[in-house]
Order: sequence, then C-alpha cells, then structure tokens
Amino acid sequence: MKNTDLLAIAEEFGSPVYVYDTEKITNQYKRLTKAFKSVNSLKLNYAVKALSNITILKLMNSLGAGLDTVSIQEVRLGLEAGVAPQDIIFTPNGVSMEEIESVADMGVQINIDNLSYLEQFGTKHPEVPVCIRINPHVMAGGNSNISVGHIDSKFGISIHQIPHILRIVENTGMHVNGIHMHTGSDILDIEVFLYAGEILFETAKNFKDLEFIDFGSGFKVPYKEGDIETDVEELGKKLSKRFNEFCKEYGRELTLGFEPGKFLVSDSGYFLAQVNVVKQTTSMVFAGIDSGFNHLVRPMFYNSHHTILNISNPKGKERFYSVVGYICETDTFATNRKIPEITEGNILAFKNAGAYCFSMASNYNSRYRPAEVLWHEGEAHLIRKRETFEDLIQNQVPTTLFSNEEELVASK
Repeated sequence: MKNTDLLAIAEEFGSPVYVYDTEKITNQYKRLTKAFKSVNSLKLNYAVKALSNITILKLMNSLGAGLDTVSIQEVRLGLEAGVAPQDIIFTPNGVSMEEIESVADMGVQINIDNLSYLEQFGTKHPEVPVCIRINPHVMAGGNSNISVGHIDSKFGISIHQIPHILRIVENTGMHVNGIHMHTGSDILDIEVFLYAGEILFETAKNFKDLEFIDFGSGFKVPYKEGDIETDVEELGKKLSKRFNEFCKEYGRELTLGFEPGKFLVSDSGYFLAQVNVVKQTTSMVFAGIDSGFNHLVRPMFYNSHHTILNISNPKGKERFYSVVGYICETDTFATNRKIPEITEGNILAFKNAGAYCFSMASNYNSRYRPAEVLWHEGEAHLIRKRETFEDLIQNQVPTTLFSNEEELVASK
C-alpha cells in the first residue's frame, strides 16, 4: 500500500482506524505452505485470537486455512464465517467443562491441556476424538508473557506426566487423534523448535491412532529494518524431512499442523492515528495522537516495537519524538523515536498492526473502539464500523435508584 492510499482511507473513514492488506496475508500464507510443500498432508489453522474480524476469517477460509480457537465465541465466529466445524480446533485454557462440551457438540476438534479435564471428558465422551496438548518444557523464544512452553507455564500437560495421560486413556477408552504443543511466540532459533519437535515425536509414539501432530506456531516476524525473523524456509526443509521420516516409523501418513496467527496477519496491518498536539517540554517533544493503549496496547504490555511513519510528511527532516496517547495514564507508543517532522493534524501510521492489536482493544476511558478497513485489490472496504456512544451504553441497564427523575417529573 502507498502512503496516498492510507491517507485516503484516513480521510474517508476517519481516525483512528485499522487497515489490513489482503495481498500481504495471502503472500504469507503461500510462503508457509510452500515451505512445507514436501509434506503429504499439511493443515494451517489460523489463530483467531490474533485478528478475529469475520471478514478476515472468511479470507483465511478461502485460502484453505482452518481455524485455531481458544473460546466458544471464537468458534461461533468461525462458524458464522462459513468455516466447517471439522476445520476448527478448540485449544482453550482454564475454561469450564461445560464450554468444552458445548464446543464438542458443534463438531469441532477438541484439544485438552490438563489431566483433570482429560479424565472427565474421556469418561463422559470416550467416543469423541480428542487432541492432547503437551508442554515440552522448551522456551522457543520471546519473553515470559509470550513463551508458554517453559516448566512453570499454565499451558499444556507436562511431558513428565505422560504415564498419567496413558493411564487415563486406557481407563476411559477415549480416542486420542492428535498431539499438540505450542512453545510460545517469537521463535528465534529453529534448532530449539526442532528439539521440541523431537519431544513431540517421542510422545506421539505412545498413541496408536493419531491423525495429526500439531506443532503450534510462534514464528517471529520482523518489526523493524534489519530485525531477525524465523527462517520458515529452513524450518520447513528440516522439519518436513523429519516429519516424513516419523510417518514411516509410525506406519501411516499423518497431517502436519500449525496454528499461525501473527505470521499471517501482523505485517498486513496499519494503524492510522491523527496528531492532536505537539508538546515541547524541557527535555522532550511529545506527539500526542487521537488514540491510546485502549486501541494499541502492545507497546505498553509487551514492550513491542512498531515502526511509526509520518505519512503526511514522509520526506520531512527527521526529529526525535515521543509518541503518546490521550489516555489519562502513561500510554507511550515510542520514546525519542526519529520521525519526519510532525505537525498537528498529521497522520501517523503504525506498522505491524495486524496481530493482537484491534483484538486487544478496549473502551478504557469510555473511548470508542476504532473502525477496521480491508484493502483488497486496490480498494478500501469497511469491515467494522467505528463505535458510537450508543454502543457504549447499549448493555447498561438504566435504573432510577440514584436519580431525581421522579422529582423532575413532579415539578413539570
């Protein structure tokens, strides 16, 4: 997308606004499938939590992707988008047994990550195929917020508890059709990922009726020029070879599964915000925008980097700015960042805003969540309207408990 396209979108739909480029999503999907082309059966289940707009789910479905979901609401969004139940996997954590059973009734693949629910579900529904999530105790990358394969993680069943799993499976007679792991986001070293994969292969040998092995995802994308990223081509070459070897050892062809989210949509997204004020202090120049961490929490929550472009003045002389929001708390997007000279009214574009950005937005400070726009084949399409005041109060229940409405009526 060109700066002129983004400026036209900000003009037409207002700011702040999220924009997603379908060409970039499609290219990332094709890149991943190409990396694993030597595998007989590959299944990519898009991680809905990254970006859950129904139009995005329809796009993923059209590309051939299934869905990885973590809540019954995400499952329902997938079904609403036209995704077949058998193409959805449900990988929750800490939800109720009632939610798991409700999703199972929809015909969705269930993935269980704790011994208690494995036994309960297997006892009540031994005929329903179940995938088991293993914690390999391997951190593939990222910080403690996004690495979920370490020994103290709340996710998955420890590899040291395999004997317990096998006893439950034998006692209940349940049908285990898949083994799953997810080590975390921002995988830096594919050798670490391959090491975790060997643990998963060893685990899989304990189950005789598997249909698939799901290796999770967490592929790192570059956030700035020169940034490192997961070499998915090298991973594809090495893991595909090992997977094909394992299938021969296992005695049947299995499906190799992944659940990419960030990898598919991160680079497709732009977040556009207008500069409300440029404020000079004794030591810093602030560019205050018409947004805050209510719309884009990742810099504050994960200390993540988002390249910021001044698309209104891209060739201006670079100066140092701290870009901040309008929330009545510290909500800093960048500190002392070199950006072409900013003036009030300029539009700033935050890159890599496709994953875990709108999906983590809130109404904090009673602000409206922004609009979402899809850029497809050179045209902009509104896929989510900007919220209004009516949206803020639609679920609030009015009462007269603390009002003087009766006195006002009487006085009239």
